[in-house]
Amino acid sequence: MSRDRVLDPRPVVRVTAAPEVAAAVAGPGATEPPWPYSIPAVAQLVGDGLELDDLTVLVGENGAGKSTIVEAVAMAYGLGAEGGSVHGRDTTWRSESPLHEDLRLVRGGGASKWGYFLRAETMHSMFTYLQSSGPERDFHTRSHGEAFWDLVTTSRFADGGLFVMDEPEAGLSFDAQLRLVALLLELADRRGAQVLMATHSPILASVPGAALYELSDEGMHCARWEDLTMVDHYRRYLDAPERYLRHLME
Repeated sequence: MSRDRVLDPRPVVRVTAAPEVAAAVAGPGATEPPWPYSIPAVAQLVGDGLELDDLTVLVGENGAGKSTIVEAVAMAYGLGAEGGSVHGRDTTWRSESPLHEDLRLVRGGGASKWGYFLRAETMHSMFTYLQSSGPERDFHTRSHGEAFWDLVTTSRFADGGLFVMDEPEAGLSFDAQLRLVALLLELADRRGAQVLMATHSPILASVPGAALYELSDEGMHCARWEDLTMVDHYRRYLDAPERYLRHLME
């Protein structure tokens, strides 16, 4: 069923790039661009844009551009590079790419402007920032996984908005990842809530109904869960780990 763009509840309907940037990076006669535009998936995003669904999941090898893209979308939306809400400005080390400056977000009419960015590599510093900013749960007395759940069960995730997650499986057990799948389904089904996630977890990538993109040296393409390279690798390894380990120990 087609969506009514005027009443579309998604905070971000489509990600595009400034026309002059798209022409410079992916247009005819474009020269070899600098990082991160040299990453095939990023160049494709800049050239073709990307429509976001209620739940959009990016998978792929290290260096394929997953985190670079979700970080840039989060920052273009107004979220801090190291995580947090539209009001969060915690910064420990500036390492973000300039990609967010060149992205343009097409927002749904009347959609929530709220959002929250969770990225595994900066969770510890974000917990410190939250606790030092006012009354807050004592995240640092909890394990990584427990603190994660303490955060996502607050009012920050109670309503609509754009929720960006970068490798949220870090620190989560098998059962906790299944709980996160249930939360992702609930968020994606909630009117006005939208999720963009990068993950290495075949469990999180299996969320029913997600728009799934696999990133590689060839760019990014829509994929089915059962056809993902990482799913094939996990299946083969779990079926006979000795076949992989034998090569490592030779």
